[in-house]
Amino acid sequence: MKKIALLLGLVANAMAAEPLPPFVYPGTVPASSWSAKWIGVEPAADAKKQNLWTAYRKEFDLAAKPGKAVARIAVDSKYWLWVNGVLAVREGALKRGPTPTDTFFDEVDLAPHLKQGKNTVAILVWYFGKQGFSHKSSGKSGLLFQMEAGLEKLVSDSSWRAVVHPAYGDPEAPHPNNRLPESNIRYNAGKEFAGWERPGFDASAWAPAEDLGTPDCAPWGRLVKRPMPLWKDFGLQPYTNAPALPTVSDGQLIKGKLPYNAQITPYLKIDAKAGQTIKIQMDNYRGGSEPNVRAEYVTRDGEQEFEFPGWMNGHEVHYEVPAGIKVRDLKYRETGFDTEFAGEFSCGDDFMNRLRTKALRTLYITMRDTYMDCPDRERALWWGDAVNELGEAFYAFDRRSDLLARKCILDLVAWQKPDGVLFSPVPAGNWDKDLPLQMLASIGSTGFWTYSFFSGDMETLGAVYPGMKRYMEIWDMQPDGLVVPRRDAWEWGDWGNNIDMPILYNAWYHIGLQGLRNAALALGKDADLPWIDTRMKSIEAAFNKTFWTGTEYRSPGYRNRWQTDDRANAMAVIAGFAGQDKYPALLEVFRKQAHASPYMEKYVLEALCIMDEPEFAQERIKQRFAKMVDHTDYTTLWEGWGIGAEGFGGGTINHAWSGGPLTIMSQYLAGIAPTAPAFSKYSVFPQMGSLGKISTKVVTAKGDIALQLTKTKENFAMELTSPAGTQATIGIPVPKGGKITEVKANGRSIWSEGKPDAVVPGLRFVEATPRYVVFAVDPGKCSFSATVEELPAIASPPSTELPLTLAE
Repeated sequence: MKKIALLLGLVANAMAAEPLPPFVYPGTVPASSWSAKWIGVEPAADAKKQNLWTAYRKEFDLAAKPGKAVARIAVDSKYWLWVNGVLAVREGALKRGPTPTDTFFDEVDLAPHLKQGKNTVAILVWYFGKQGFSHKSSGKSGLLFQMEAGLEKLVSDSSWRAVVHPAYGDPEAPHPNNRLPESNIRYNAGKEFAGWERPGFDASAWAPAEDLGTPDCAPWGRLVKRPMPLWKDFGLQPYTNAPALPTVSDGQLIKGKLPYNAQITPYLKIDAKAGQTIKIQMDNYRGGSEPNVRAEYVTRDGEQEFEFPGWMNGHEVHYEVPAGIKVRDLKYRETGFDTEFAGEFSCGDDFMNRLRTKALRTLYITMRDTYMDCPDRERALWWGDAVNELGEAFYAFDRRSDLLARKCILDLVAWQKPDGVLFSPVPAGNWDKDLPLQMLASIGSTGFWTYSFFSGDMETLGAVYPGMKRYMEIWDMQPDGLVVPRRDAWEWGDWGNNIDMPILYNAWYHIGLQGLRNAALALGKDADLPWIDTRMKSIEAAFNKTFWTGTEYRSPGYRNRWQTDDRANAMAVIAGFAGQDKYPALLEVFRKQAHASPYMEKYVLEALCIMDEPEFAQERIKQRFAKMVDHTDYTTLWEGWGIGAEGFGGGTINHAWSGGPLTIMSQYLAGIAPTAPAFSKYSVFPQMGSLGKISTKVVTAKGDIALQLTKTKENFAMELTSPAGTQATIGIPVPKGGKITEVKANGRSIWSEGKPDAVVPGLRFVEATPRYVVFAVDPGKCSFSATVEELPAIASPPSTELPLTLAE
């Protein structure tokens, strides 16, 4: 074993010494496809100013109204685009960049806004001009625009007019914390260009735009097509307490209440004298214990209205309006990732329903340019969070949400260092440190493979496979067969105490190998399997021998005599190290130990379901999440088990890593999971536990799976609607301490007296196990009912394993 481990380490180091080839992000277009030029403002020094807002205009003629006019637009960092005075793109562009040196571009059809004759395009560009945990600044503001309308083409060049917009600026301190690339926004209406975005505005005083170069020039690099849709716009909406808002300010804080925690832009319409300052921020402006983003509006004389372009989030919008100002209207606009809340789950337990509602809201508010840990303090792609989020999305949204997971996967590998190290958050301009356990979660069976298997997108998996493999190769093995911890990285296993890192290192590395092995099989990379299998077997041979004490998993150097790490024991189950003989002892560990943060609690709950303990999983959910679910002021879940100082890492109130129970409900309690890519084959093995009824819908690439379950002491019923092109394997659960005497399908008996009965078209008996009576089901609608009989109380034998699941 020592020789094998040493050889593996030497081979890995030799491979890691070879630099990775440059990653070409899917959607990268050749420079030859551009005839437009990057343009900016004069003088050139202004283009490097932080929080810079620039305005661009171009008038042009069209011989006829085009049927299609596809425009490609790139900026660093965001833009707003008007065509003939109509806002056609609200907050365009994605934070930079797809790689450390490249830039995304949008592709938008502007034909609906164009006309025969004279037309006007106006663009407002916001250049962040600083680094952050979600953005890498190019170091210079610029605009690239190219539109093809039939035989006519419009391109950005020095014939455009450009100017620094004088109304935008910076409020005084405090400024946003250094994780955020966005600045606070101050808008001085007394300095605005009235109607500059509309036709007929005289921009002759503006200087010609400066020619900054042709693609793929520095500092913007290659251009990559935006891999996901523009934001969904819910429109301007009144606050829920609009009737109670004042019509004339008395100087007291005005609080506009939102229906839930949302990504919004605030709007105001007022009548005021010039030079008065209105301050706007959210109720959780210091969410996560750090300053986030806020806004200020300086009035001009008379009636005026303005909507701030930069988004913020919370449950209330706070307006500090000087006394005497007439308040004509206050509203908000919600925007967000363009997907529908199409997945469904409800049950007979009000607590579980309320928990899912909060988890769903938390998930949606942490989706935008990337999956985010939180939408206030950081807005950053921490991949441990993203693993939980992308898993939840498959049970929560329509399949457009897959595009966000795909982008996050590509981003991670596109930012991989030449030596093979992966790090997150990315994109980032002020962070580059490896976070090993989160990287293993991302490229393991829990992350990339979950995305690929659930969505069926093997093309993206193929694009990132070399980077996955290289990262796994940079890890060394110990002589005892276990993995060597990466001490030069951020050794973070979870928030909280009693973290058994050696166990977590080996469990997560094994899960990473599982993901790599699944990918190798799916992509035909058979030559890589011997290396992967040797490493997996090395850890498997050493894990229980090193860490199992007879009653729990505990590393030899773990010194806390009375507290055991529930996370580590859960990961031993999920990684496949814990056999069924260990389940009774592990159940006692989970009954007595509760150290996991909401992030790792998802894995504890998953381990309990793998162990066939859904009743205790539900009990533990209620014990641990009660404070969050019962909190009436917040519609989202928190970073820790408390808020602020009582939480972890700053204690945000909207952290999507806490939504793991959403996945548990659909994948385990309802029991719906794919057994082949894109749900072409899937299983329904319910673990209802104490629940009496479940109704759920899962939106897959093949269509919607609809399922209703009901359970009493005497009966079990299942109604399944299965989409065309799929094959379902369903399990009628055998109750603990009982047996199934008969199963009917569509009213006909198909199982009785321990054996299959009548043949029903579209159904095939598969097997009977101590836990399920299993059938294969063709597409369509089918109803099952089972009669259940309790058995005399006797010592039950160890339960058999669940039928094949994604984890296996």
